[in-house]
Amino acid sequence: MTRQALIGDIGGTNARFALVSPGKTAPHDILTLPCADYPGVVEAARDYLERVGASGEKAPREACLAFACPVHAERVSMSNNHWSFLKGEVKRDLALDDFKVINDFMAQALGVPHVDSHDLVSIQTGEAEGHAARLVIGPGTGLGMAGLFPARRAWVPLPNEGGHASFAPTDEQELEIYRRLHRRYGRVSVERILCGQGLLDLYRVLAEIDGLEASASTPAQVTEAANRGDPLGRDTILRFLKILGDVAGDAALTLGARGGVYLCGGIVPRLIDWLPHSGFLSAFCNKGRMRPYNEAISIQVVTAPWTGLLGAAEALHNEEVE
Repeated sequence: MTRQALIGDIGGTNARFALVSPGKTAPHDILTLPCADYPGVVEAARDYLERVGASGEKAPREACLAFACPVHAERVSMSNNHWSFLKGEVKRDLALDDFKVINDFMAQALGVPHVDSHDLVSIQTGEAEGHAARLVIGPGTGLGMAGLFPARRAWVPLPNEGGHASFAPTDEQELEIYRRLHRRYGRVSVERILCGQGLLDLYRVLAEIDGLEASASTPAQVTEAANRGDPLGRDTILRFLKILGDVAGDAALTLGARGGVYLCGGIVPRLIDWLPHSGFLSAFCNKGRMRPYNEAISIQVVTAPWTGLLGAAEALHNEEVE
């Protein structure tokens, strides 16, 4: 009997589980379960395995689960729901021989090399070098960022907290944005702007600056307003993408991302039609004497729906991932 492995990509609202065959990365039997329906990850995993007929004698003996929260300690506590667990207890309760827990954005990064070409949209062709670092960056609930390096035997993930770097305004409007956010929050990180809540805050700040009424009350409503032709919504989306270009360009220089930059997460794929009309690419390349360096970097948007699951599957037997 070929025993499948359990993989998962778990956020604040939903837990996405799948099985993967030995030596493969393509997930199958994918199900999304609401976290609120279960006391914890063990109960959710057991229910998933029952639903797909992989319980009892067929139950997996190894698993890799990615969580949208810090995972370095023995106890993992979700930031946006009630789940909290000890890694050793989950391994015991699910009768696993091997159990890996990784951060959700590390899973995104590890999944990128396994994404099909038709799930990549090119923003800048560039000249991707094979044996060079790759940058994976994407705004969602926060601003995720990770590096990835092709070692001789495995992909080496380079997790970081680059989303918490300081926001550096580059023009007068951004200086005013910074001042208003600083009065409200104190320190202004790039994640303060480049995330779902940040998109809404940016919308409200631009409304204050221009003396306009801010009618949108959610990030989705900001995008909807922009798509309807609302000037404030449009300006918000364009400014958001321009700042993302600044930050991604700086991160590419810091990492030396000659292997390419990959934009993922929950927001950018939804704004993909806006990218050509925004200042993203200009800001990415506007690095003074280093302009030619960034102009040569390949940039792609990842539109694949299961990148985190691909990364969890990669992590299972990747000796660089503990």
